[in-house]
Amino acid sequence: MKTHGKKFRAASERRDHAKAYEAKQAIALVKDMAFAKFDESVEVAIRLGVDPRHADQVVRGTVVLPAGTGKTMRVLVIATGAKVQEAQDAGADFVGTEFLQKIKDGWLDFDVLIATPDQMGQLGQLGRVLGPRGLMPNPKAGTVTFDVGKAVRESKGGKIEFRVDKGGNVHAPIGKVSFTPDQLETNFSALMDTIVRAKPAAAKGVYIRNVAISSSMGPGVTIDTTPFR
Repeated sequence: MKTHGKKFRAASERRDHAKAYEAKQAIALVKDMAFAKFDESVEVAIRLGVDPRHADQVVRGTVVLPAGTGKTMRVLVIATGAKVQEAQDAGADFVGTEFLQKIKDGWLDFDVLIATPDQMGQLGQLGRVLGPRGLMPNPKAGTVTFDVGKAVRESKGGKIEFRVDKGGNVHAPIGKVSFTPDQLETNFSALMDTIVRAKPAAAKGVYIRNVAISSSMGPGVTIDTTPFR
């Protein structure tokens, strides 16, 4: 039988398992219960009242977290001509079509891949490599665009992508334990507002069913969903 360690159990005792906390209280608890020696991520898990087996109930989208993610994003842009300079000016780490061959050779030292629409024909050949790793550019995520400058700045500035899984859940990071409570609350609100707006028309009944927040290693804290209904 799997058991948790002493530090996890000690942290877990600081919360009321039966209580649904306000977001501000939950965030304070998560910061207080974090015990790892590294700067843990703060993550939100949301159970939605949707059936992802139906295409018209799939929830996905992007949100720019106002306080950032706390992670330095390495951005690769596949583009040609004037878009190369635009991407470089916006702060892209790697720019150019020569990286297509590097990816074929096994290079994957980047976190976000942005491409102009005219390059998608060549990138399509790398779908088996990029797809399973979540690196394939997608118009819905804003990573297939001619406005590469904006896409790079958003990716560097805290843009994250979310998608409902087979169980109807969305998991997303909203920062680090080292963030201030206000920063985490601002990011949490931005995420929840975006997910609420992304409610499919075909979804019936309660949409936001459960919300929990935790640090990477710490126990989860249940958040009161009343404000999101």
